[in-house]
Amino acid sequence: MNTAVAAVRTTVRDPAFRWGLKDMLATSLGIGAWGLVTGVAMVKTGLSAPMAIFMSLVVYAGSAQLAVLPLMAVGAPLWVVWLTASCVNLRFIIFSSMWRNYFHPLPRRQRLAVGYFSGDVIFVAFMKRFPQQEPRPEQVPYFWGAASLNWLCWQVPTITGILLANTVPLSWGLGFAGVLALLGVLLSMLFDRASWIAAAVAATAAIAAFALPLKLNILVAIAAAVTAGLLIEAADRHLRRKPQVLLVPADGALPPAERERVEQGDVPLREERHP
Repeated sequence: MNTAVAAVRTTVRDPAFRWGLKDMLATSLGIGAWGLVTGVAMVKTGLSAPMAIFMSLVVYAGSAQLAVLPLMAVGAPLWVVWLTASCVNLRFIIFSSMWRNYFHPLPRRQRLAVGYFSGDVIFVAFMKRFPQQEPRPEQVPYFWGAASLNWLCWQVPTITGILLANTVPLSWGLGFAGVLALLGVLLSMLFDRASWIAAAVAATAAIAAFALPLKLNILVAIAAAVTAGLLIEAADRHLRRKPQVLLVPADGALPPAERERVEQGDVPLREERHP
């Protein structure tokens, strides 16, 4: 116990822990509003307060929770609910493959904790802070700084919304506030071409499939966005790895700058020697 307390104290005192807190402040208001709306929505859908709190603490996946609530409200089959939640969370497979490059030296228990506390906004902030995919001492305290604030900004408003759901009038327009909060969080996560195109594909697919029963347009939009994102990233990797021809004199050597690019793996070069 003393060892665990000492480890937590060391992590909290690390400057990188404060970096994580600072980087999450920009989205904390949107996360809180999103959590409040989700808490109210869970109770309005028909969940009891204890079950809603249990779902919030155990599932801890705002996108999946919001995606399945309309399905639960209309009495969708359980397989549709599970499939929708699984599709929404498919992105965490990609996240975990990226986290592995940073956290693979950690014990399994700590890696499982990272998996539970990780989230979209944390992932984006972490990758911006540490673009080089290699373990560094400050990465763990940074992650816990960001994760602790993100967890509190989600759970406290969510539980507040659950407990006060029956006293919150619909005239407050929390549904629209939730949409605005989600939009703000979404825009903060669109940082490259693949994410922008995936978002556009998701919106188009959701509108095109709006007539499907049981709100299956959500499932269609998720599948289309994930597919588009993966295809774009695969195409980008292929273009980056496309060999470039470099003509080198027969008695010469590869220029140092180009040799460094090859060693770093930035661009594979095909060396052709000519007399």
